[in-house]
Amino acid sequence: MRYISTRGGMPPKSFSEILLSGLSPDGGLAIPETYPQITAAELDAWRGLNYQSLAFEILSRFVDDIPAEDLRRIIDRTYTSEIFGNTDITPLKTLEPGLHILGLSNGPTLAFKDIAMQLLGNLFQYQLEKIGNELNILGATSGDTGSSAEYAMRGKRGIRVFMLSPLGKMSRFQTAQMFSLQDKNIFNIAIRGVFDDCQDIVKAVSNDRAFKQAHRIGTVNSINWARIVAQVVYYFKGYFAATKNNDEQVSFAVPSGNFGNICAGHVARMMGLPIKHLILATNENDVLDEFFKTGIYRPRTTTETKHTSSPSMDISKASNFERFISDLTSRNANQVAELWAEVDNGKAFDLSATPFFEKIKDYGFVSGNSNHAARIATIREIYQKYHVLVDTHTADGLKVGQAHREADIPLICLETAQAAKFAESIIEAIGQEPKRPAGFENLEDLPQRYVVKDADVQAIKAYIDEQCNASV
Repeated sequence: MRYISTRGGMPPKSFSEILLSGLSPDGGLAIPETYPQITAAELDAWRGLNYQSLAFEILSRFVDDIPAEDLRRIIDRTYTSEIFGNTDITPLKTLEPGLHILGLSNGPTLAFKDIAMQLLGNLFQYQLEKIGNELNILGATSGDTGSSAEYAMRGKRGIRVFMLSPLGKMSRFQTAQMFSLQDKNIFNIAIRGVFDDCQDIVKAVSNDRAFKQAHRIGTVNSINWARIVAQVVYYFKGYFAATKNNDEQVSFAVPSGNFGNICAGHVARMMGLPIKHLILATNENDVLDEFFKTGIYRPRTTTETKHTSSPSMDISKASNFERFISDLTSRNANQVAELWAEVDNGKAFDLSATPFFEKIKDYGFVSGNSNHAARIATIREIYQKYHVLVDTHTADGLKVGQAHREADIPLICLETAQAAKFAESIIEAIGQEPKRPAGFENLEDLPQRYVVKDADVQAIKAYIDEQCNASV
């Protein structure tokens, strides 16, 4: 399995070569040359596997330069009931026949990002020990990626984490979860701006090849292909749990901000998993919903980006979307590069009058959006009807998913996080505080360690340089 760039400027590389690098040298994203195809016989054989064995079967299709026994050991060390609180890792909750929630929030930070990030931490450590090197991880978070990355990397030798987040734009729980970490290899940087400002800084630093090489910069955002492929696993797991045989189709409703989670569903579908629809749900920041309905992709400016009660999706420039457009254009690297040249210059692109817009339905995508009133109503309805408490992002997924629900097609909504992370909205919806898991009772009262910076690339480079020199 070799990997190329969406923009065509990178020679084919192995998985290990792209693992630590983040953006490709041409500014594009790494994608496999082809998607492995899963046969009906393989699907039948995989149906009865536990999570660890299923993860090995899928990951080994994408990772062929790590010895099988090492890969299996990494997977087994990652997906344990001690870390994820459940032997199933991603248990399926059935609300009623044909309506399910895939439980993805049982990891150490109570968010779906843990499932990929815990694996990424172990893969990074394995590769760094193998080559005898260090890595400075630069990431941006709108809420959950940051804490998942920090908890996966904390205390790991040879790894520093520099995590950018928008100042005052996350929930108090999310903020405290990150900023309360005192590990010396964790550096939290609160940016005066929105998530897209943070993400733009990460991309700008990653595109400075000299700085990136000198400071050994890597990424954990979903621009890292390992994040995507780790998430592919739970689409298969959810499918098997919600169906009786492989002749059935399912649809997945996916709360979407940066397009990483639903991109993994796209990959699973391209591999041959019987997915009828990938239902993309946005909040008030509806850039992706607008594209799938109109063919126009128009990232919003900082001032246009809304601060909502599902803050992890307050994103107006979806990094992973480039991977889908690459497939939509039949891997036309020149066309992708031209489209993203427009995006990088703050402009929109319009595919509505092209054959590509018609092709979208061939990939199973439909979309919708939610707002504060709708998500509060959905939380209340799900709690009253099924005695299940969901967070604000999962509520967006359920609201949009049910609007597209079809008879005889099981609908699986991907859970984003535990409700305890968004207490204010839960109180508004059901009139009481969500119960907190053990160990998180007084999180917001812990001492916090972070710095505040302007949305300035040079200032962030200087800070990284200063901290790296200080710890030499």
